[in-house]
Amino acid sequence: MGHEPIRSLELRGITKRFPGILACDRIDLSVGEHSVRALVGENGAGKTTLMNILMGLYQPDEGRILINGSEVRFRSPNDAFDHGIGMVHQHFMLVQNLTVAENVALGMKSAHRPLWLDLKSVRSRIIEVSERHELPVNPDALVWQLSVGEQQRVELVKTLCLGARFLILDEPTSALTPQETDELIALLQKMSRELSIVFISHKLHEVKALSDTVSILRRGRIVFEGRTEDHSPADLAALMTGHEVELPRVESGGSAPAADGRGLLSIRELRVSGDLGNLALDGVSLDVAPGEIVGLAGVSGNGQRELAEALNGLRPVVSGSIALNGAELAGRSASAAIGQGMGYIPEDRNTEGIVPSFSVRENLVLKDVGGGAWSRGGFLRLGRIAANAAELRDRFDIRCPSTDTAAGSLSGGNIQKVILARELARGPKALVAVYPTRGLDMGAEEFIHKQLLARRSEGVAILLISEELEEIMNLSDRIAVIYKGRILRIVPGRDATKRSLGLLMAGVVDE
Repeated sequence: MGHEPIRSLELRGITKRFPGILACDRIDLSVGEHSVRALVGENGAGKTTLMNILMGLYQPDEGRILINGSEVRFRSPNDAFDHGIGMVHQHFMLVQNLTVAENVALGMKSAHRPLWLDLKSVRSRIIEVSERHELPVNPDALVWQLSVGEQQRVELVKTLCLGARFLILDEPTSALTPQETDELIALLQKMSRELSIVFISHKLHEVKALSDTVSILRRGRIVFEGRTEDHSPADLAALMTGHEVELPRVESGGSAPAADGRGLLSIRELRVSGDLGNLALDGVSLDVAPGEIVGLAGVSGNGQRELAEALNGLRPVVSGSIALNGAELAGRSASAAIGQGMGYIPEDRNTEGIVPSFSVRENLVLKDVGGGAWSRGGFLRLGRIAANAAELRDRFDIRCPSTDTAAGSLSGGNIQKVILARELARGPKALVAVYPTRGLDMGAEEFIHKQLLARRSEGVAILLISEELEEIMNLSDRIAVIYKGRILRIVPGRDATKRSLGLLMAGVVDE
């Protein structure tokens, strides 16, 4: 370390090009001491690229970085850490098969700490930081066993353990519940008395609650800067997308399960083990009718992931039944679920939803590549696959230089559109959508909500798993609340309130 505290940080004329894309186009940005600057824009606008340049992960093609008026050059994240700059990435920088403490130790080791780090002292440091900032983290947990929300907390604790004084947060609340989000916003407000913060978010009410100033990026250029308090969320959304954004709501009168109580997707007394051998689902029963959206609300880690995986043949079932259109799926393979017409938008889009090194066009046919439409005699029908990708790119507004581009190089919102396009183009009978708009801008969120409502009107049975209460309340005909692997209550969507759902998510049942 040893550098003076950051009183001002400036980016001047930052430009970055990738093949076919001008990601950052002569961007100027300045952040003062103890201030919170929000950076907002649609997916692919260049926000994360700009911050990766500031962290030394990318080198700019043009432009300069100045700290306290003096030019600096960061050739690696270690250089940024040495100046007290830390970043919590939207896609976590964690080694999945190591413990939390080992991940933090790795960060300390790479940031020029001694190589003989004592894990006991690292554990103590984690506990100290997590207690001070009310970010509960188990130092001995293996990262792969943690929910996405828990991994987000690990990233934040890791960065704070490394002594960051200038904090870059890339979608820090995308994996958090409303209650956790409120707590984090309050925490960041306190931390801004000691730190400077750049806050990348698509959630404009959070931008309003936390930031002093806001910069809006559109297609690699800053199109607006100003004081946050002078503009409403609707104003910011319009500046961000170039048009007014209005999230759709479900019309009342959706289908209901049949007279015998069975839905097109019918789950009965389902019991499923978690990664640690615990019972993650303990007797879950739930029905989703054709043309109905059932929202599943709950705090992260209460069995949602295990339920989604069991429904899609990705996790063994201890006991119970999963029926799709009368066909039993419990204990069968993922290919059996796909063959019966199950669609799946997974929680982790990068590792479960796509093969990142495959092209966009290849990812769009992954589930059916062995069928006659896309292959014949063991050879891919490349012309058909390319034509399919071009059609879906236009229909789902997938923004990429070419459908031959590696899917993993796209922004989070465009990866999600690739997954959505593939799943919906297959014409599913039922769709399990897990956090379908997590980390997406309002324009992409509006688009995905309209797509889900369109499939509802076509008779698809949709199970929507989300921690965004507004999303669940806007889209769901009925809402089921899950707590510790059990369904506590199912309520009509029109009767639900944030307060009543929040209490149920915390396990409070008002008899």
